[in-house]
Amino acid sequence: MTETEAHIALNMVPRLGPVRLRRLLDVFETPQRILSASAMELERVEGIGPQAAHSIAGWEKSVDLSAELRRIADFGARVIIPSDGEYPELLRTIHDPPIVLYVRGQLTERDRHAIGVVGTRKPSHYATECAKKLSYQLAYSGLTIYSGLARGIDTAAHQGALAAKGRTIAVMGSGLNHLYPPQNRELAEKIADGHGAVITEFAMDTKPDKQTFPMRNRIVAGSSFGLLVVEAGFNSGALITANQAADQGRAIYAIPGRIDNPVALGSNKLIQQGAKLVQSAQDILDDMGLLFSEQPTLSALKTTRELSETEHTVLNALTDDENHVDAITSRSRLPSAMVSSTLLALEMKHLVKQLPGSRFVKTN
Repeated sequence: MTETEAHIALNMVPRLGPVRLRRLLDVFETPQRILSASAMELERVEGIGPQAAHSIAGWEKSVDLSAELRRIADFGARVIIPSDGEYPELLRTIHDPPIVLYVRGQLTERDRHAIGVVGTRKPSHYATECAKKLSYQLAYSGLTIYSGLARGIDTAAHQGALAAKGRTIAVMGSGLNHLYPPQNRELAEKIADGHGAVITEFAMDTKPDKQTFPMRNRIVAGSSFGLLVVEAGFNSGALITANQAADQGRAIYAIPGRIDNPVALGSNKLIQQGAKLVQSAQDILDDMGLLFSEQPTLSALKTTRELSETEHTVLNALTDDENHVDAITSRSRLPSAMVSSTLLALEMKHLVKQLPGSRFVKTN
């Protein structure tokens, strides 16, 4: 059994978790020796009670490692462990780094310069546009965008990074065989296909539930130097992520929202509590001097109007009147996700303007 395979097995053992595993490794040194230890030997380790000890010692009763390895191979994924160079550097430093990460796509050296972007699943039009535009600018400037692949702000953040031809990492709160929400499957495929990675700590067939999403959130926060909260209500998952990021010593940023918008109450409260108020991507980039030998700036953002073939197609699909995104998609005969990301790129080049109600007009 390889070290990675032993980590996969331990990750699937009930009642273990990363904190207990670290204590076990301090004593047994390798994951293989943990799996071969007796319940009595395991119970001698601080923090390992009788239930956990018997669960680990009898791991083959609850874990079908061969079947899991087949599922990983069939999906076309791979698994990395904390000792691998590909494992996010900052994530290793948190209190409870994931035992393993299932990866579809690629994690690169560039991804260590990352920021998390989170917010509500039901954002206002204003918040959606802020998430897209700031993620576009931050990704174009060289930062990798981490988010949770959820509806709303997460989706907008991933789309913004893709439109900038930058990198983005989608962290799932489920196994790779249970992508959630299913409506984002096309987005996940595009991310994994040369634009970043889809990652999770959960075994292949794990379904999402109320416990898996907070666990997912700590990875978004832990892999990034800072966290941007775009719009979040009280008691939202985004605020839980912000609290996790603060506990991990990460910088917290927030975009101010309307004071009469319940969904913005949480993010506005973060600003009152000391989060940096963000009015533009440059506010975040100004904090990046210690991480880059050449500090990224928005001045590098292209102003050229040289367009790709796809951008020409989408631009030609707009009439001189207001155009709903569905009409543009129909006339262009391109996939809807491609049209959305291309429209954002055209907007950043000041060739189109978005109006409320998912409508677009040419600017000249």
